[in-house]
Order: sequence, then C-alpha cells, then structure tokens
Amino acid sequence: MSKIYQDILDKKARREKMFAVLLDPEKCVDKLLYNVLKQLKYHHPDLIFIGGSGRCCNTEDLIKELNGIPVPKVLFPGDASQFSPKADALLFLSLISGRNLDYLIGQHVKSAIEIKKSAVEIIPTGYILIDGGTDSSVKRVSKTEPIGADDIATACSTAVAGELLGMKMIYLEAGSGAKNPVSSEMITAVAAELSIPMIVGGGIKTTKQLKTAFDAGADLVVVGNLFEKETERIGEFVQFVERYKLK
Repeated sequence: MSKIYQDILDKKARREKMFAVLLDPEKCVDKLLYNVLKQLKYHHPDLIFIGGSGRCCNTEDLIKELNGIPVPKVLFPGDASQFSPKADALLFLSLISGRNLDYLIGQHVKSAIEIKKSAVEIIPTGYILIDGGTDSSVKRVSKTEPIGADDIATACSTAVAGELLGMKMIYLEAGSGAKNPVSSEMITAVAAELSIPMIVGGGIKTTKQLKTAFDAGADLVVVGNLFEKETERIGEFVQFVERYKLK
C-alpha cells in the first residue's frame, strides 16, 4: 500500500482531519515564495499541494525550494507538463464532473509512461467542480460547467461513480478564489455516500469555514488562493487545525 495514501486512510479511520496548503508554482516565486517558506518553516500542514490550472515549468524549482520542509509534497496538476519525479505523490486527477475528454483521460495519456517510470506515489482522484459563484480558472481552462451549488443529487451520483470506477479519493472543488465554498449540506451528503477519503477546496477564507467543512464530513481541506494574498495566515490555519485535532 502506498505510504501517503495509507496515512490518509489511517487518519480517516481515526476521524483525524487533515489540512493542505496549495501552492501554485507559477505564482509562488520571489517575495511570495520567501514569505511562504518563512511560514512553513514553523507551521507544518499535513500536506503541501503543488499545482495550478495551466501549463507551468516551475514545478520542480518549487519542490526544490520546499526540500527543507518536513511535509509531503503532493502534485495537484492542471496539466501534464506539471509532473515532476521529485514530488512525493501525485493526485492523478480526472475531471469527472465535466465531459471534456482531455481532462478525463487526455492529459493522463501524455504523461502516463513518465509517471509509471518514476518513484512518485500515484493516487487516482475523482475531481468534481462545484459552482462557487465565480468563473473559476478550472472552468475556463477545462471548458466544462460546474455542478450547481445546490445540485446535491448530481454531486453524490458523480462522486459514487468515481469511487466505482476505482478512484481512491474524491475532490469537491469550488474553484480557486471562489466566492462561496462547497456547502456543508453537499459535503455531508457526498461523504455519506463514499467509503473513500474526500477532499474539499475552494473559497475557504476563514478558520470558521474550515471548521464547517471538517464538521460536515470533509477528511482533508485545501486552502491556497487566500495565502497568496495573506501568507501570514498559514500559521493561523495550521494552529487551528492542530487545536481541532485535540477535540
């Protein structure tokens, strides 16, 4: 069994919630990179996700900069070009909420042989885009429509289909910079249908919203866009999660 995925499964079994900081390698450079590294030196999330919506050639450089941080680095790619054998793991994302073949299987074909030859742990993940009240970069790049914020039935059916297809995790995504995060009602309903871990991300700007996602049933919550503007809040979120785990 894969090490990072097994750790996620073990924490889910213990009902221990997880938190990931998402870094876009295209944006995380210069001053932002310096500030992020300063925060991560003292405040360790469970995972660091690395990726963005478009093509990017800075992935390996960012991983190298993060080498001193004792946290698993997990690729969260928006494009086959974002793969790096230097990462610890890869979310092998399939955009199952859309019908764009390039993001269901096309990008995967481009990088499959290189990925197989690497030592990177592969975690097949069903990626479900939920309407967060804004035109997200995922929507624009993938040219797919999100599932409606109140369309819980479709979200549940899509998540279950992903699990039945063999996905090891399901990711509910409201989109980078979303106005509204995925609702607690949708998180609870989808979680009730799954036996695999569920990730929730997009639109989370406060620890109160983070707590809401955890309480609703998210196993792992991802925050990224907020920290591009307010990097110093990484510590606030990590400390909150540490306290939450002690409940």
